[in-house]
Amino acid sequence: MIKKYILKIIGPKQLKLKLRTLGIILKLEPIVRSDNVKLEARLAKTKGEIKSAQQLRFKVFYKELSAHPNILTRFTRKDKDTFDKLCHHMLVIDHAKIKKGVLLTRQKKENVVGTYRLLPQRINKIGGGFYSQDEYSLEALLRRHSEKKFLELGRSCVLKDYRRKSTIELLWQGVWKYIKDNNFDVMIGCASFQAKNPKDIELPLSFLYHNCLAPREWLVKAQPSRYVNMNMIPKDKIDTKEAFRLMPPLLKGYLRLGAYVGDGAVIDKQFGTIDVFIIMPKKNIEQRFIDKFSIKES
Repeated sequence: MIKKYILKIIGPKQLKLKLRTLGIILKLEPIVRSDNVKLEARLAKTKGEIKSAQQLRFKVFYKELSAHPNILTRFTRKDKDTFDKLCHHMLVIDHAKIKKGVLLTRQKKENVVGTYRLLPQRINKIGGGFYSQDEYSLEALLRRHSEKKFLELGRSCVLKDYRRKSTIELLWQGVWKYIKDNNFDVMIGCASFQAKNPKDIELPLSFLYHNCLAPREWLVKAQPSRYVNMNMIPKDKIDTKEAFRLMPPLLKGYLRLGAYVGDGAVIDKQFGTIDVFIIMPKKNIEQRFIDKFSIKES
């Protein structure tokens, strides 16, 4: 019943009030602006803004990268699933009025150029699970840390022309403020290699297995039917510098923040990727990164 009520809400004030009863703080005002360019990071306010995020994801995942659209996705030109209605969507918006990205509103000529999908655990319980549970067994992890608040991060993408350090940091500043506002303890989700055959990325997968595998208290495993062994090369045969060079930027960022990886990779045929699972306890994040992502209050 609650789920149906949430999905019908489009008014920001009503949505904000309802989510507070679930322990989720949803701030709809701009979260952060960049001084150097006309970029802003904030949460999507309406169904229309979520639609813009879905269109951007289609543009990046299906047009630029190697995802395979079904008939509906090809027709609607949106990357969309049932989780979108339960998630919050962080947006990076360009106010420069140039014809890039996905148009946010016809009146203001603003464009969405980056997005991140956020699924809080309390809303996840209404929806029936995390998106990544299709690939990884999370039940034991959630039981071991039943007192902690989990947040799933996913569907991260930035338009190619904006794929630079300043834009990605702005997106992360918005996500970090959301994490702090809601006092999440652990971030989870999948990071993807643009590869279809695990042998093509055996060096970085082996590096992750030998150096970044989660300790027992945080360990999760890929679902048995989808499990791909990451231990392909002996530890003493690994070229660390080359292994790190071959990792996608998002995964490198997670590792720098102190993230662990789960046991086993998973082949995602729809998106044409190989996924690894990320577990990032907030307490692991170094103060220098907290200072970097924190918004200075005026």
